[in-house]
Amino acid sequence: MARENLLIFFNVIIPQDPSNQKCGRKKTVSFSSMPSEKKISSASDCISFMQAGCELKKVRPNSRIYNRFFTLDPDLQALRWEPSKKDLDKAKLDISAIKEIRLGKNTETFRNNGLADQISEDCALSVIHGENYESLDLVANSADVANIWVSGLRYLVSRSKQPLDLMESSHNTPRFTWLKTVFEAADVDGNGIMLEDTAVELIKKLNPTLKESKIRLKFKEIQKSKEKLTTRVTKEEFCEAFSELCTRPEVYFLLVQISKNKEYLDANDLMLFLEAEQGVTHITEEMCLDIIRRYELSEEGRLKGFLAIDGFTQYLLSSECDIFDPEHKKIVQDMTQPLSHYYINASHNTYLIEDQLRGPADINGYVRALKMSCRSIELDVCDGPDNEPIICNRNNMTSPLAFRNVIEVINKLAFFASEYPLILCLGNHCSVQQQKVMVQHMKRIFGNKLYTEEPLSSESYLPSPEKLKMKIIVKGKKLPCDQDVLEGEVTDEDEEAEISRRLSEDFSREPKLIWLCRELSDLVSLCKSIQYKDFETSMKSQNYWEMCSFSEAEASRIANEYPEDFVNYNKKFLSRVYPSAMRIDSSNLNPQDFWNCGCQIVAMNYQTPGPMMDLHTGWFLQNGGCGYVLRPSVMRDEVSYFSANTKGIVPGVSPQVLHVKIISGQNFPKPKGACAKGDVIDPYVCIEIHGIPADCTEQRTKTVQQNSDNPIFDESFEFQINLPELAMIRFVVLDDDYIGDEFIGQYTIPLECLQPGYRHIPLRSFVGDIMEHVTLFVHIAITNRSGGGKAQKRSLSVRIGKKAREYTMLRNTGLKIIDDIFKLAVHPLREATDMRENMQNAMVSVKELCGLPPIASLKQCILTLSSRLVSSDNAPSVALCMKDTFPYLEPLGTVPDVQKKVLAAYDLPDLAMLKQTVSTGRTGWLQMIQESRVLIETADTTHDKIVQCQKAGMEFHEELHNLGTKEGLKGRKLSKAIESFAWNITVLK
Repeated sequence: MARENLLIFFNVIIPQDPSNQKCGRKKTVSFSSMPSEKKISSASDCISFMQAGCELKKVRPNSRIYNRFFTLDPDLQALRWEPSKKDLDKAKLDISAIKEIRLGKNTETFRNNGLADQISEDCALSVIHGENYESLDLVANSADVANIWVSGLRYLVSRSKQPLDLMESSHNTPRFTWLKTVFEAADVDGNGIMLEDTAVELIKKLNPTLKESKIRLKFKEIQKSKEKLTTRVTKEEFCEAFSELCTRPEVYFLLVQISKNKEYLDANDLMLFLEAEQGVTHITEEMCLDIIRRYELSEEGRLKGFLAIDGFTQYLLSSECDIFDPEHKKIVQDMTQPLSHYYINASHNTYLIEDQLRGPADINGYVRALKMSCRSIELDVCDGPDNEPIICNRNNMTSPLAFRNVIEVINKLAFFASEYPLILCLGNHCSVQQQKVMVQHMKRIFGNKLYTEEPLSSESYLPSPEKLKMKIIVKGKKLPCDQDVLEGEVTDEDEEAEISRRLSEDFSREPKLIWLCRELSDLVSLCKSIQYKDFETSMKSQNYWEMCSFSEAEASRIANEYPEDFVNYNKKFLSRVYPSAMRIDSSNLNPQDFWNCGCQIVAMNYQTPGPMMDLHTGWFLQNGGCGYVLRPSVMRDEVSYFSANTKGIVPGVSPQVLHVKIISGQNFPKPKGACAKGDVIDPYVCIEIHGIPADCTEQRTKTVQQNSDNPIFDESFEFQINLPELAMIRFVVLDDDYIGDEFIGQYTIPLECLQPGYRHIPLRSFVGDIMEHVTLFVHIAITNRSGGGKAQKRSLSVRIGKKAREYTMLRNTGLKIIDDIFKLAVHPLREATDMRENMQNAMVSVKELCGLPPIASLKQCILTLSSRLVSSDNAPSVALCMKDTFPYLEPLGTVPDVQKKVLAAYDLPDLAMLKQTVSTGRTGWLQMIQESRVLIETADTTHDKIVQCQKAGMEFHEELHNLGTKEGLKGRKLSKAIESFAWNITVLK
């Protein structure tokens, strides 16, 4: 299969048709270096800018950097710069000599420059020219200026053999033709002119996000530039105003890039964009034509099958380009695991919609939680009048809720948002008499939804969510099964006990006892509440259907002191963590701290918005939003090692690198709590990574001054993620010049749900509501970590060799018979690591050979290479051949020397060439083919050796304690031996 995939990739070479560190939030400001506020909306705008010229930094291979003023000749034939020691005729570069234009630090000059780390990736560009593919390496003052030069030069190079009439070409674009049609349809008199009010309404209809005042101001600017006194609008003025107001430069630059310098996309352009950039699989031409028909605004474009700038913008803003992977809007995880293997969406004091000190009980608390797929809700029940139990805040008894009414609402909405089991956490403060009334109401209203089956002693784990579908589970205290009594005393709920102890300042006093009737006890089946003592006691005597509740303070202490034990405990038993009683304002704990330990039920105050609730809401968007999220396998497997406090690589898990480019924002509102300030804001974006401690970090963009409509950030960031399954990314937009409130919007998403490519993020308000038309435009890429150390930015210059490579080491258990087995795995493990790392390094080398960044896909590499291997008349200069069932390229006629080096890389049998290219650092394609071959031919054998060692080791799992005793190990030493055994098994998996 791997060989087939390799062949598929290489088949596209021959054309079918000849035609971190945590940055803090220190204020930094981004000033645009563009000479005017005029937006770039066409190729002629780019070329006009280039002809006017601007200062660029010229980077030399000797690490020196010079400031030079670059201009494009009036005849569009050459690029010139000054000052220069060369003659004026030599300080230039003919457009006809340019081979390609690269955006970013993607040449040897940049990679080997000692100052490269100080140069922004988004401001760098390189002009590749001459038969030897020399590079002119430049740095612009801002990303938008770099994009103008790249787009303009690419446009000129693609049309180097055609006469250019820029004014004519700008008026013949599909967009201009469409706008003329729109204007003529609204021009009922047919005079070619309309009232300004009519023109404003027409543009508002085409783009509802624009403010009327901004449209009128644009018309005034245009008319003033033409020294017009009338306010009537001509067809040309209408088209000019629309183009300047509605063109997002960053989208225009993207369209030009992927359309091969056209002003529109055809179906083939769109197909390559979706495959190579957006990660869409199984795309067809017909699917692309369907997208064009649905999003292109002009009738001509829909008929001819092309997507112009406005239709492309609409498509990028649509739900089809949302950052959240639509697959995760469905149930995609295995729901047949034990209940203890899932994170469960949980609410604290569900009946409250205000703070817990004074807030009244409100039925809407239950409505809100259940509609948000909450699967664990709380009911604090007290005696009420007329023998009817009530639910109330015992600090505020003014507005109690009838228990019966609450149960009816729960019954109605229990499975409104999710069909998976709902847990009712009963806080029972009722007399025995009213407890019996509670039981009657629950049996009558819930009926057969109520799960009361006795747990089977023959089982070792809780049933699965799949088995418990549409069931309501009661969590509470239970009378001993071996006592035939109608009622008896049990300890009070743990949360109530903690509050009582804190209020009395007597932490040593015995828990309060309450009376419990048999009928209510019998409703409790799978979630019997018990008191936690210590892990040793729990692992010996706790039944799988029993669960403990931990206060925030207690859970934090245990997580810090016994992180591995906490994870192991939660593999079998449910744990509930509730906020500290000292949070009288109903603020929220950080759920991530306890998810890292495997705690399933982390109860949140739904009524209190903010960063912690954002994390909770974002986390449970995955898996169809059903309220259950499967924990990582390293936290579920019976024999596995994981510590919540890990500071680096997690054994058995391959780290990933998240690449995020914050491109722009759209329609940012003024912060709601801001005061004494105008409508203008100075936005910036913070990117927060949440997960295990080793992954937690934060970075921010520069501040864009006084722009809320379409601020351009154009900044790239890189994050190493050691445990991707537990990681979340939170995008926060803030105002840097705020009075009273800085929050503009946020969006939180699990890393596993990110879609790659160019995406719009729908920002949410402080209370979690989606804000209409308020978005953040980003580019996302996730790659494997290259090499053995940290994520590499420049792989050729800092390649990690075998001597420096980090290998995950197996641990000594102190049990000879077991250690002898694990020793057999050391060599295969090193082989496996080398194969994986060598392959990843080879891939990075290929990308650099193609002048592409590390986030590029192999398909993008092949497309780039194919353009170099096509002659001037579009005939291929190479043929794809097979040698020993592997592909290589054979020249067809004369090939430039620089391309011979590329082609030589395919000649697999030539070991001399292999050694030569490796020694010179030009491993590229040769290394990739060679490493692919090694992987295909030897991976299965290596894999089998590792599996055999793992199976041999697992045969001793049940005998670990006995073997340890025979070796004289006990206490902490025995625990350490068991921990090392689990570590080794995890590494081998």
